[in-house]
Amino acid sequence: MTTPGETGPGDRADADERADRLAELDMRAIIHPHTTIGAPDEPVIFTRGEGAVLWDVRGKSYLDGTCGLWQCPVGHGRAELAEAAAEQIRRLEFYSSFGDYSNEPAIRLADRLLRLAPPGLEKVFFTNGGSEGNETAIKLARLAHHHAGRPERTIILARTGGYHGMGGGSLAATGIDRLRQGFGPLLPDVEFLGRPHALHHDTDALVAELEQRIAELGADRIAAFIGEPVLGVGGMVPPPPDYWPRVQEVLRRNDILLVVDEIVTAFGRVGHWFAAERYGIEPDIVVTAKGLTSGYIPMGAVLVGRRVLDLVDGAWFPHGFTYNGHPVGAAVALANLDILEREGLPARASAVGDRIAAGLAPLAELDHVREVRGVGLMLGIELDRDASGVQSGARADGLIVRAAGNNVIISPPLVITDDQADALVRLVCEHVAAVGN
Repeated sequence: MTTPGETGPGDRADADERADRLAELDMRAIIHPHTTIGAPDEPVIFTRGEGAVLWDVRGKSYLDGTCGLWQCPVGHGRAELAEAAAEQIRRLEFYSSFGDYSNEPAIRLADRLLRLAPPGLEKVFFTNGGSEGNETAIKLARLAHHHAGRPERTIILARTGGYHGMGGGSLAATGIDRLRQGFGPLLPDVEFLGRPHALHHDTDALVAELEQRIAELGADRIAAFIGEPVLGVGGMVPPPPDYWPRVQEVLRRNDILLVVDEIVTAFGRVGHWFAAERYGIEPDIVVTAKGLTSGYIPMGAVLVGRRVLDLVDGAWFPHGFTYNGHPVGAAVALANLDILEREGLPARASAVGDRIAAGLAPLAELDHVREVRGVGLMLGIELDRDASGVQSGARADGLIVRAAGNNVIISPPLVITDDQADALVRLVCEHVAAVGN
């Protein structure tokens, strides 16, 4: 095992010179997501990865405790995925799937996904990522009611703390204020509810709030409810055990579609192929991305259920993206799903997630720690202060974790070894304790 922070062999002076040159070019030429424009920080420039370890251009190693943005369940450096991409590029790199054009990898991937998915999902619409997936889901939900003769049903119910992307519609449904500031009017007719929390919220109160809001707005104006099974960016917050079945019952009773955002949770991260299985959800639409290809190629998939398909039957769908159903992405996704299945990685997520959770549990005794929580390999530590000190301190010691406000977010590749998991726990505990001093 590579020790976090270890610098590999090679000429250090040459590596530093190259790193300095690349850093200067980066800061001069690139606007990075979620940064202050005109005030760039010096970048950490990664050059390679293997399993749960990354190396930067200076030769320093890092234990990947975040999977980038949750997108790499099978880990870094899988030659099998590179070979799948190369083979498909040699055969057919790309052709549009608009209209009646298609390709074999996309067809086989759609069939594979529907066989893996919860019952009732019958068709797939491909995207390039999660934001596009939620844009698609919102459009489909509204179109379904419009085509059924109910054009007034446009309202989307979302939740405070939920994250659904950066597009016009997906950002409108994102309940994190700091991400919405300065962009002017977003998609109208989005209403926010309280966020569920297994320890701090009573399901009775959450369901009562939902029913009250439906009564206030009018069920005949609401198109859909969108939610993550487990809140991700909002703090890795699992719901109360009975939350989703009861929410689903209210929605069905009022003929409101249920969109489940599984961009983070699908493909094993919570110990199941889909979190819908874990929480007893019967979705009308499921949005996936990230783990579909483990990030090796940008790709997402929206899985559509029978109720929506019946409503939109015969409707023209004027929606799509240039790279829908990309054959290289689909070939990589098929190989990625093979790895997840062959190596039993959903079950691995449960086992190593329990190991990490047990190691982090004593942090809850610290005065500045509000809660330690998680499910599978989605773990969060909520502090009573900004968590950026944990992120920066851990990174200096060769561990990457993510600070989201006052939450420390931990979501390593599902292939993380037990020794690496123990190293992660040790460093997280050290740096969480340090910010309380």
